[in-house]
Parts: sequence; C-alpha cells; structure tokens
Amino acid sequence: MYANHNINYNLISSSKSSSNIRVEESLNVVCVCNEWCNWIEWYNWIKVGVYIEIMRTFSRLKKLKMPYPKNMNEEAKAKARKPKPSFISGIATTTQAFFSAMARKPLLKQTLATLFLLFVLYAIFNAFFHPTDSSAFDSTFSFNSASSVLLAAGAPKIPTVNVFLYDVPSRFTHGVIRHHALARGARFPEENDDVSSLKYPGHQHMSEWYLFSDLSRADSGRSGSPVVRVTDPEEADFFFVPFFSSLSLIVNPARPPGSGASLEKPIYSDDENQEALMEWLEEQEYWKRNNGRDHVFAASDPNAMYRVIDRIKNCVLLVSDFGRLRPDQGSLVKDVVVPYSHRIRTYAGDVGVADRNTLLFFMGNRYRKEGGKIRDTLFQILENEKDVIIKHGAQSRESRRAASQGMHTSKFCLHPAGDTPSACRLFDAIVSLCIPVIVSDSIELPFEDTIDYRKFAVFVETTSAIKPGYLVSKLRALSLERVLEYQTELKEVKRYFEYEEANGTVNEIWRQVSKKLPLIKLMINREKRLFGKESMCSCVCTNQTAVKTL
Repeated sequence: MYANHNINYNLISSSKSSSNIRVEESLNVVCVCNEWCNWIEWYNWIKVGVYIEIMRTFSRLKKLKMPYPKNMNEEAKAKARKPKPSFISGIATTTQAFFSAMARKPLLKQTLATLFLLFVLYAIFNAFFHPTDSSAFDSTFSFNSASSVLLAAGAPKIPTVNVFLYDVPSRFTHGVIRHHALARGARFPEENDDVSSLKYPGHQHMSEWYLFSDLSRADSGRSGSPVVRVTDPEEADFFFVPFFSSLSLIVNPARPPGSGASLEKPIYSDDENQEALMEWLEEQEYWKRNNGRDHVFAASDPNAMYRVIDRIKNCVLLVSDFGRLRPDQGSLVKDVVVPYSHRIRTYAGDVGVADRNTLLFFMGNRYRKEGGKIRDTLFQILENEKDVIIKHGAQSRESRRAASQGMHTSKFCLHPAGDTPSACRLFDAIVSLCIPVIVSDSIELPFEDTIDYRKFAVFVETTSAIKPGYLVSKLRALSLERVLEYQTELKEVKRYFEYEEANGTVNEIWRQVSKKLPLIKLMINREKRLFGKESMCSCVCTNQTAVKTL
C-alpha cells in the first residue's frame, strides 16, 4: 500500500540586515513502505534545512566585500576568454568563496554551526533510526492527498468494482441441482426443504457454480479478489444473476432414440425456468434502470439461455465462445470468454519428455456438425501415423481416465473444432502440460489480453492440417529445447485455468468483468441521451464478433 503525502513547507528566514528571505519549498513525498515513512519525512526536513541554510548563506555572501585581484585588466581579459560557467561549476566556485570568507567573517560562525548540526542529525537518522509507526508524524502534520503525486514508474490505483449478488428464488440455483439429482434416481425427504447443502454435479461448464460460490463466501475468504461484494444495490457497479443455466440444460438425461420413454413429458423444463427467471428479473428495479446493461450472466454452454438470449443480449455474458451467438447477441467488446472446467486430473509432474513417448494424442467424438466435420478428416489422416494416438470416445469416467493417461504421456494434444470452435480438451491439455495443437480457425480464447497462447500452443490453419503428412512433420521438426519451452510456459499459465486455485480462474474472470465497466458506463450514458431511439453501433465495433453491441 502506498501512502502519498504532499507537504508544504513555508520557511521564513530573517537576518539582522534590512532584507528578509522567504523560502517556500513544496515536496511531494511518496512513502513506499509504511515502515520507512517517518524516516523519509525527517530525511526531507533535514534536506530542506540544509538547503535553507545554504540559500541564507548565499544571500549573506552577496553583502560581503570580497577581495578583488590586484590586476583588474588581466582579470577582465581572463573573464572574456572563459566560457559562461555551468550550474555545477558555479556552485563549486561559490562554495570555495564561502569557505575562504568564513575565516574572515565571524558572521558565518552561526551558519557553520547550524549546517554542522543538520548534517549530524542526517547521519544519525541514516544510520540508526528505524521507525515502525508513522502515526506520530502523521498527527503532527496534515497532508493534502488530493495533490499528492504518483510513483514515477507506478500505475494509477485501480478503482474498486462492486458486485451485487441477486437473491433469486432457489429454483434457479439449488433447485436446479435438486432436479438434476432427482432425474438420476436420488430421493429427498418430503419435509426437507433445505437444498443449500446439495452438491453441484461436475461437468465441463462449471463457471456458474464457482462464481456463485465465490460471491456467497464471507469477505474474509475473498481476499485478493478484484471485485467487492456489496449488499446495497445502490453501491453496485455490476449485478450478478445466479442462474445455473448450463446445468439446467442437462437436468433431463439424454434418452436413446426410439426408447419410447421420450414420449413422456419430463418433470423439469429448462425453457420454463428461463422464462420464469426473466419474468422475475424484469420486475426488478435495477434491471429496469439500465435495461440490464450492468447485469452479468454465466452462460458458458453454447446453448445456455438460448430461449431468452435476445432479452439478455445487453448484459455482460460469460461464454465459452460465440459459436451459437449472432453478432448482435455476443461480442468480445462487452462479453467475457471463460475457460471450460477441465475434466481430467491435473498433471503433478514437472516439465520433461522422458515419460511422454506419444507424439500426438486425441480422444473425443469423431463426428461433429458444422466446423467439427474436420475431425473425421483428421482421423483418416492420422490414425495410421506412428507415435500418434487418435480414437473415438464419449464423456464417461472410463473415457476421462483414459484421456488423463493419454495426455500425461504425450508431448502434443490435438484440439480440432467441434460443434463450436472451442472444446473442453484444450483446457484438459493445458493442465496436463501437453502442448495444445489447435486446428480451429475461428476459436476465441480466454484472457488473451493477459495470456499469449502462441508461447505454449501450436496453431495450424485448417487447410494445412488436412494435408497428409503436414501436421506430424511440423511437430516432429520442433526441437527438444522448443518443446521444453512450451511446457515451461504451460506450467506458468496453468493457474489461469484452475477454478479451485486461490488466485486462479475465478479471480481472472472477475478481473475481466471489471475491465468492462468503463464501456458499460459509456453505453448506459449514451443510451440515455438518445431519447429512446434505437442506437446503432458506431463507435465500439472492433471485429467480426462485435458487429453490433449498442
């Protein structure tokens, strides 16, 4: 914590002569450490005292009759030949004159004694004084913090961003968890209405749970967070809407085609829950105030909130990518790309290739729609390559075990596009220290203002990746030194993709949300001055994923 102080010293020095000397010195003191704050203040007082005495002495010297050289003509010629003295040489000359005149003029004895005392005090403070409490000095002098200066190399203090957590009906949070458990055969006592103890089930879109849990903790458990939870909505910069939208999508288990059971109407309806949430939210005062622009939704599953997406498109959306969103619904400008929750265990070892005998590994669905059609082509090209493991696999405990083993023993992990440009296995690879090979031309990646993915991932254009032999030749051409560099970078950035890390994914997501605040305020203020007219994007569109955001 930096303590900035502005001290105005108004020191008036008067002599026995008719003229008075007034010296005003303003010092901007930045105390880098509270432990040294008193020392720095006293040190500057001493410096000011020394400076004052020197200036007083210079003034007195002007009144002294200094001896002139015997030959004035030679003196004048010498002065004509000499260049104009510099500031440093001027000080040296004046100091020499001061000490030469000191012996003749008793008037200077007092000045010499004062200077000597000040230098002694300086030496004492410099060698022995180590204050631990600055309160005594602070109580003696008043500081004007408004006029204090910043550290020369420092950055301005980031303002606190306040987040208000809506107290929504439990049907949108723990109620979703309960229905998920009931749909899988769980039983709950009829009289037990407390669902807050239910455990959120693991899946690849768990950001909604981790963010909700973070804001639900006591302040003491949120130290280091970029945002502050406030209980007064008037103090809020953002409003977080806790709806487990991604879990809501998978409450009802997928039924095999032609099973007959599909004719039964499920007890739980995601569509109805989305509609009910919006009916409740649109009645809230703070939603109406800015048309939801300062509200935050977690919708990381590409299909989350699909039924009401046009009603929340003004909000800050936390998404895994923009594959299912129109340009007017989501963009990098107002929204935040968040990581999938990795589904395999984190690699506990260090960098190295001694235990990584496989060149390239992939395990996942072979057949996908849209951009994911490239997977089948890559299967055909790579399945017979030496040192390459590429096989079909669905989400299951057995598949996750096999994927963990494969990624932990491979140098490179393939990440082709799926139904949308991103997929969970990219983040599985990162925490496995398996170098991602990304074949997805339209992918958007989390936290790219902080992380340079080129330092630890290999990007291959789709048209090149489907050329027989191209991909494996490119990977085999990388030196061992380069592979180790990739792994070292992976180890450095791994924490950004660990939701349970103390300063990991959750804090970074909040940091990204905080950075949206100036733009959100701009859009709110701009919208209010347009007199109800529908505003078109004219100033914040930046790329093809942000065509229209206002």
